[in-house]
Amino acid sequence: MSFNLSAQTVLAAPLADFVAPKIEYNELMPLFVIFGAACLGVLVEAFLPRAWRHLVQVAITVVALLVAGVLTVLLMADDTKLIAAQGAISVDGPALFTWVILLALTLISVLLFAERSIDGGLSAFAGQAAAIPGSEAEREGTAARVEHSEVFPLTLFAIGGMMLFAASNDLLLLFVALEVFSLPLYLLCGLARRRRLISQEAAMKYFLLGSFASAFLLFGIALLYGYAGTMSLGGIADALATKTGGDAILLAGTALLAVGLLFKVGAVPFHSWTPDVYQGAPTPVTGFMAACTKIAAFIGLMRVFYVALGGTRWDWAPMMWVVAILTMVVGSIVAITQTDVKRMLAYSSIAHAGFLLTAFVGLAQTGSGVTNGITSTQAVLFYLVTYGFATVGAFAVVTLVRDAGGEATHLSRWAGLGKKSPLLAGIFAIFLLAFAGIPLTSGFTGKWAVFTAAWTGGAWPLVVVAVLCSLVAAFFYVRVIVLMFFSDLPEDAPDVALPGWQTTAAVALGLAATVVLGLVPGPVLDLAARAGEFIR
Repeated sequence: MSFNLSAQTVLAAPLADFVAPKIEYNELMPLFVIFGAACLGVLVEAFLPRAWRHLVQVAITVVALLVAGVLTVLLMADDTKLIAAQGAISVDGPALFTWVILLALTLISVLLFAERSIDGGLSAFAGQAAAIPGSEAEREGTAARVEHSEVFPLTLFAIGGMMLFAASNDLLLLFVALEVFSLPLYLLCGLARRRRLISQEAAMKYFLLGSFASAFLLFGIALLYGYAGTMSLGGIADALATKTGGDAILLAGTALLAVGLLFKVGAVPFHSWTPDVYQGAPTPVTGFMAACTKIAAFIGLMRVFYVALGGTRWDWAPMMWVVAILTMVVGSIVAITQTDVKRMLAYSSIAHAGFLLTAFVGLAQTGSGVTNGITSTQAVLFYLVTYGFATVGAFAVVTLVRDAGGEATHLSRWAGLGKKSPLLAGIFAIFLLAFAGIPLTSGFTGKWAVFTAAWTGGAWPLVVVAVLCSLVAAFFYVRVIVLMFFSDLPEDAPDVALPGWQTTAAVALGLAATVVLGLVPGPVLDLAARAGEFIR
């Protein structure tokens, strides 16, 4: 009896001291909507007849993205700024602005996922991922017009993880969010209906290299926890301000953490996965991944290094200088040698990561965000908007140039496209000019913003390198334009598919954003400025 009494006493004591965690449901509702819709999509796959799944999944995904977007806009209108979920999630201006960008770009990408009129009434995704390429099972699935509607809940899980990653105020939650959005992307990359072997190879490379990067990130988190005794970004900043000694473990943790984050950004020398994965993944997935993953990863990188590690900026800033220069130079020069449109756009995205790092280093030089009326955070947020819409639009155009084998991505197949379809070639040319930073396009204003922030922040040598790399990059962009408009149309030229309303809408939205942000950038720049800086 005495044993039972003492056991009850031991069990009751912790329960008496237990305090329920406080969760700010209103401020976190966009995340709950996205993850709730993703779970609902899983149930649809389990219980709904196959014939209805595609339509229902598209409806659930679109409604969830719209509802989450409206809720996020309302939070921005209320100027919401707080640390939610027991200090784990920062619901601040940069996070909310990033959520809106991610939700908008995901909505456009989902339209591309849902397109079924381009390639014989089927989507870009394999009917059965488990079927061996070229096997009888694959042929039977194609004949039965089986489709992978699981891509929609996977996309919702991915975008939910990206939103959580951009708002993480705790290193452990940062790692969890990284895995939540990475694992669905690994699967999506291997689901191409055509060229399945190269798609599966891309998924395997992404998975293996991503796992290594995650291991580096986790090891860095462990070292920083050993140094600061906390995983909170604010707590680490406080430890840097008060603690003496332990510099070796701090620097090692910072370096390993940077490896994991720079891998997702696609910065050199952690970029090797980018061209292979971009080329092998289904093109709608490539557009989604190229735009959204870079946005979430870059905001997460800035939050960690600005909030938690800002006190040691003189230690890690030289490393970022080297990474930024290598990223711009390698991305711009290697892109010239590419003969595949998707690989060229992949190296272009690497160069853009370098341009973004110039603004990132600009703040690291001064320690204050304000640079001649524009902040580094504002410049990066605006650049990510311009880059995201142009990227999704450009990959949407790539899905329309096709031959008997599917998408014709070799550059030689784009010769004379301007004579076969002047409208499509002209739209693609506008996207390329935006990537090059030509005036009157969104890319020009974006580059002006990040270069201004870096120059006035003291990183003017980086700006000089960035301008030179921009000139190099302009060469391969203009080369494609010349190939489309000033080359003869070969007899075996690929066809231009008649797009459905989904792809038409995706291209139109990307084009409209690229043109409008080039002509009237002020409202979005003001919104980015209103977002302010990261809180802790």
